[in-house]
Amino acid sequence: MTTVEEAQALLGQLGFDRERQNVRSAHTLLALLQLGPGDSWADATNPLLGTRAIMDWIRDRFGVDYKPNTRETIRRQTLHQFAAAGLVEENPDDPSRPVNSPRWCYRVHPRALRVIQTFGTSAVEERLRSYLADLPGLKAAYAAEREMERIPISLPNGEPLTLSPGGQNILIKTMVDDFCSYYTPGGIVLYVGDADAKWAYADLAALASLGVHVDSHGKMPDLVVHMPDKNWLVLLEAASSHGPVDAKRRVELANLFSGCTAGLVYVSCFPSRAEMRKYLANIAWESEVWCADSPTHLVHFNGERFLGPYE
Repeated sequence: MTTVEEAQALLGQLGFDRERQNVRSAHTLLALLQLGPGDSWADATNPLLGTRAIMDWIRDRFGVDYKPNTRETIRRQTLHQFAAAGLVEENPDDPSRPVNSPRWCYRVHPRALRVIQTFGTSAVEERLRSYLADLPGLKAAYAAEREMERIPISLPNGEPLTLSPGGQNILIKTMVDDFCSYYTPGGIVLYVGDADAKWAYADLAALASLGVHVDSHGKMPDLVVHMPDKNWLVLLEAASSHGPVDAKRRVELANLFSGCTAGLVYVSCFPSRAEMRKYLANIAWESEVWCADSPTHLVHFNGERFLGPYE
């Protein structure tokens, strides 16, 4: 058997389905283990590797050049399942790393590595049996560790919520905690985005009652708050990673919420005034800016109203 065929057989013994026993998955596993053609399984290692580094290893050692547009396929159809099965860990060096970080990485779990290093020897059967027997507990412990890294949020109505760690979700928590307290008292949160899951929370029935029928393909703002007393719908963007509500984004949001019976208020939220300064030239007129480091102040970009909708 070739090294790739051996890797396919190993994936079968580890309990993966046929899709995860294909050549692409075998290449991915071998790259994670830093094993090339003819290398000994005993020499397997488990460095931290990103998807690009994995693809480069496959190209350099196996002569298979997976094109850039297959990067998502490797991530979604192989690495995601490897992680779900406990074969690999995601970001063991920094579990709070945001999902869109270019430093997102993978590593073969040390417990799995000890099994893999005995593949092809008489010791593998006993180690594999023990590993598979312990796997449910290992997966549960890993899931519990990941859950502890999540960001806890309490919505204004007291309902608890958690967001995936890192990135703009840290700012979204501050928006819920501070902006809503100061500027939308009595407001009802109808939507909270999550960089990982996209839809962390959505009250679709309440949105529909306001004439908003959400398209799952439309890019929602990061936070949507309804103020029943004024019948305003406040659309907040966390501008820490994707930029503010600029003229283009304002038009996109206006179209996305075109059927809304409430007045629309557009707010760009920044972690700091220093971050805001990078985007001053792009912020849309007739919108608001809020900075987390000065939570009791708003910056109003022109218009006849201060924090209010425009016809």
